[in-house]
Amino acid sequence: MSTTALRKVLLLAFVVLLGMPGAVVAADAALERSSTAMGASDLKSIRYTGDGIGYTFGQAYKPGEAWPKIRIQSFVRSINYETGAMKDEIAFSRAEALGGGGYPHVAQQRNEQYVSGAYAWNQVAAGPTPGPRFVTERVHQLWITPQGVIKAALRNSATVRQETRNGQSYAVASFAEPGKFKAVAYINSSGLVERVESRIPDPVLGETDVVTTYSDYRDYGGVKFPTRIAQSQGGFPTLDLTVKEVQPNAPADFQLPNAVKSATERVTTDKVADGVWFIAGGSHNSVAIEMKDYMIVVEAPLNDARSVPMLAQVKQLVPGKPIRYVINSHSHFDHAGGLRAAAAEGATIVTQAQNKPYFERAFAVKNTIDPDQLAKSGKKANFKVVDEKMVLTDGSRSVELYRVGDSHHSDTFLMAYLPKEKLLIEADSFTPAPPNTPPPAQLNPNHTNLVDNLQRLNLPVEKILPLHGRVVPSTELYAAVGQSLPR
Repeated sequence: MSTTALRKVLLLAFVVLLGMPGAVVAADAALERSSTAMGASDLKSIRYTGDGIGYTFGQAYKPGEAWPKIRIQSFVRSINYETGAMKDEIAFSRAEALGGGGYPHVAQQRNEQYVSGAYAWNQVAAGPTPGPRFVTERVHQLWITPQGVIKAALRNSATVRQETRNGQSYAVASFAEPGKFKAVAYINSSGLVERVESRIPDPVLGETDVVTTYSDYRDYGGVKFPTRIAQSQGGFPTLDLTVKEVQPNAPADFQLPNAVKSATERVTTDKVADGVWFIAGGSHNSVAIEMKDYMIVVEAPLNDARSVPMLAQVKQLVPGKPIRYVINSHSHFDHAGGLRAAAAEGATIVTQAQNKPYFERAFAVKNTIDPDQLAKSGKKANFKVVDEKMVLTDGSRSVELYRVGDSHHSDTFLMAYLPKEKLLIEADSFTPAPPNTPPPAQLNPNHTNLVDNLQRLNLPVEKILPLHGRVVPSTELYAAVGQSLPR
């Protein structure tokens, strides 16, 4: 009997077995049959393209709302299953005005994103930008693809059970990729992966559920691949993609840049005023403020990998003074991802009032896949909330907190103002351009909104300490909106 004929017989036996209620299916045999049915056995790489709708995870306008929608004009994904590497090339634009993501309100943006083993990076005009915080998510996306999830299930000794859903029989394969994610793949009676339910660690949510469905399979030279991919994460949609082209075993040799391989987490400090330090060294900044008996930190961003060394650096600035408060600028996950580390430190989290119930629910979920500082500490987060304004003072220094009104970016925006030093600390409303950059051709609504709020509150600002980018005089903000600094 030929190899092809034998595979057909095995697949037929698999289908018959799945039809038996309560059948116990040998894990390796079931997965191998699915691998054969989908053409995964000899598949070393794949490239697929498409378009559709995407959503920006973790960037909701209000905490607990759906993620902001984007239009995906072009999506190209190339995967090398042998090396565990993936490249995404995405062209997209905003589909709604409200919410975050750092994307322009006009025109199209292009992203080029990579993962290779334990490294992730984005390719920009200036060169590769290391992105260690993206590793887990991109590894997860690679290995939950239809063929990828079967390969991962085999590699990780999945268990397989038979289950009936809506009158249909499925082989249900469960496995874990240690330290990265857990997954359950639903394989139909034809051997095709229809659904993957996975769970991944998240710096804000602790762990989050992801549901990915694959439908409308077609045959591409012996490899069966879906033409519709839909995904949700954290209870809301993140992707609805129509696949247009699939190329099995397409070239997918991605070189790991030396700059990415040798990158380390840097924490730098720059004293901008007496008792005020600008903490940079990465994509997201923080600010440390010395009070009489304690320290205040504005922003614990990204994740433990960033915020733990940042908080350690703050404690070294003024030994003996504990970090009492960590101020959160808003609920977007890149700016809230270090709050678990702050809670583990024992600091009280100061945030806009709408965020408290959302964070309380999120922080109650422990990260068991890759335990974070909060999970290890066993502590519970404490919160202090700001509605429209709050002043933190020790009698000699005041830190004023204001809600940023009418923002398109976030409804829970806070900015911090030091009246004595005339310093403004803000996130995402204004990210200074490189020196000597001409003013933008079109006004950025986040810039004009910030100016409107400063004028409404009558706050005289001499310097801006942005939570992205460099410290600049306030004249740069006003120049960006075509105005002169108020006198």
